[in-house]
Amino acid sequence: MLSALPAPPRAVVFAAWHGLFWLVFANAIGVMLAVLLLLPGLNPWLGEWTYGRWMMVHMNAMLYGWSSLPMLGFLFRVYRADQRATAAWCRPVLWAWSGALALGAFTWLNGNSSGKLFLDWSGPARVAFPLAALALWLLLTIAFFWNRQSDGENGQLAKVAKFFGLIVLLAVPVALYIASSPSIYPAINPDAGGPTGTSQLESSLAVVLILLLVPYGVARRRKERVAPVRVAWILFVAESLLCASLSRADISHRIPSQFMSLGAMVLWLPLAPAYYQAFQWHPNTRGWRRAMLVWWGMLVVSGWIYFLPGVLDHFKFTDGLVGHSFTAMAGFLSALIILVLVQLLGEDGWIFTRRWSFHVWNWGVLGYIVVITIAGWLEGSNPAFTIVLTPTRNLLYILRLLTGILMLVASAEWLRAAFVLTAGLASAPATNIQENAA
Repeated sequence: MLSALPAPPRAVVFAAWHGLFWLVFANAIGVMLAVLLLLPGLNPWLGEWTYGRWMMVHMNAMLYGWSSLPMLGFLFRVYRADQRATAAWCRPVLWAWSGALALGAFTWLNGNSSGKLFLDWSGPARVAFPLAALALWLLLTIAFFWNRQSDGENGQLAKVAKFFGLIVLLAVPVALYIASSPSIYPAINPDAGGPTGTSQLESSLAVVLILLLVPYGVARRRKERVAPVRVAWILFVAESLLCASLSRADISHRIPSQFMSLGAMVLWLPLAPAYYQAFQWHPNTRGWRRAMLVWWGMLVVSGWIYFLPGVLDHFKFTDGLVGHSFTAMAGFLSALIILVLVQLLGEDGWIFTRRWSFHVWNWGVLGYIVVITIAGWLEGSNPAFTIVLTPTRNLLYILRLLTGILMLVASAEWLRAAFVLTAGLASAPATNIQENAA
């Protein structure tokens, strides 16, 4: 969808800054929570803003802040909202999104929530955040109709894809508002029996679809490497049909067809790198591309192993599954987000490519996963492991705290560098960078 990647438009830079702010904020909360797990006697000092309320803010700041705001920059570029007159409205949309999230954090700390994980929106925040999402949709829609005559070499296909994307994006604010209502469905579903082969394969294929679509929004496809792209899409369709054919009647994870079908995801281990090599990437993305693919491989393998009978029974409801979620969010998703940002930022992607912060972040994430997986295994054998303050438990939680500090330091460095970059753009006179971007 892009025919060139010139100097980064201001909208992408500011989207990166907003996302990094929430990443640092969430990481700082995470470090505080890790301290509270080691020293629970400090909890009374928090008053009504207890561990549970801060945990809610931590998770939502990661999802709706760090995991979402950089993708607004991605959408700005795909729909070319960062060009011409619409460019002036990108920053207000970013501030509306961050402001609604800040309002949500304040309501959660004060005990107002729908009670649903990641759908905690209630009160004024339940209205403010969908309105921010609707403002994004309006901006992208205006940009789409202004730029629909200049979609370049992809032509009609690009227009159809973008139009379909607008339909999907319009459903987001509506779905958020409706699903956040406590009266729609219970916070705890009494009919749920835990993860099944069907549900796990569906969620895995959703991630695969994101992997397949992202390069089209930020990079050119290499014409000489058609085969990996065709094979990837054929495999995706085949596995989607397999998922549709699976029985939904059994909610266990013990039927061979359930874990064997999920095992089909391992086919993506060699195919995903070949697929990404079929696109042209800025040299600055090399490290984060490799990191993203490594985390993706770990996510696929660990997800299948954890699902196997006996293993899931041991890890369910323990810190072990927290480690798997961490592989997905802090490992794979964060690497994918940074890969997109570095590609869009071009030479200014240096804010993420300093070797020390790159290694500190990734080794910190890996250390956290190892520590929390060990803790989860011990917890599976002894449910009181995380409650009773034994030397083994405290040692693991100290290591967990140290890995959190490493990630906080790395993210703080990225935010500092992004602040320098945004300050330079804010003080510079307006240029035609956005207008000339393809």
